[in-house]
Amino acid sequence: MAEQNTRDPRPTVIADELHIVYRVNGAKTGKGSATAALSRILRRGSDDAARGVRKVHAVRGVSFTAYRGEAVGLIGSNGSGKSTLLRAIAGLLPAEKGKVYTDGQPSLLGVNAALMNDLTGERNVILGGLAMGMSREQIKERYQDIVDFSGINEKGDFITLPMRTYSSGMAARLRFSIAAAKDHDVLMIDEALATGDRKFQKRSEERIRELRKEAGTVFLVSHNNKSIRDTCNRVLWLERGELRMDGPTDEVLKEYEKFTGK
Repeated sequence: MAEQNTRDPRPTVIADELHIVYRVNGAKTGKGSATAALSRILRRGSDDAARGVRKVHAVRGVSFTAYRGEAVGLIGSNGSGKSTLLRAIAGLLPAEKGKVYTDGQPSLLGVNAALMNDLTGERNVILGGLAMGMSREQIKERYQDIVDFSGINEKGDFITLPMRTYSSGMAARLRFSIAAAKDHDVLMIDEALATGDRKFQKRSEERIRELRKEAGTVFLVSHNNKSIRDTCNRVLWLERGELRMDGPTDEVLKEYEKFTGK
């Protein structure tokens, strides 16, 4: 079971009537042709419909405040806007309407640790650590802990091999391990705990609890309700881009499981 909420009264993330809209180019003209490029230039300034652009309203008027020391689960059906919301909090997507305010630097797992497939795991630990603002000295001090935490060397010396030789689960575990090596103001994790065996999930859940104790805020997107129950003290439930429910983990999951029939 997740710990009771002993949150610090200082907010880390405020979403105020947030709307996120994607624009998808639906024009029929060949995408790479010179004619298509010229057509796009000539149509600039006209409205989206005239340019054949389709709007996808991914997040619709979402408002909430997250506080230090909270672990917040994001749940909902596929396409409900969970990952889009995280990307907006991280500053990677502009708001169509409304605002997102953050105190400190949000870190989105898998983006801040921008790993490269052709480099070895060893080089990627250094690269990912630098991308998150760690010094080379800090990376050197924590390097072995990162490798051990990921567990990718348990069946061979995989850390010296290129990332392209890793399974998706191994790559996800290494990303989480790099991100978890640093204390974060706001750490956002998208499905990372769904990869790997139960032993790695237990280690990850314990690390999330440690991050919370360091006065950070953790957001976790997962389709695994057990991971949400074991890790989070609060849940945001999104459906079709709207915030359907926000409250204590057990209360929200109970209603969500009624909704999904699971």
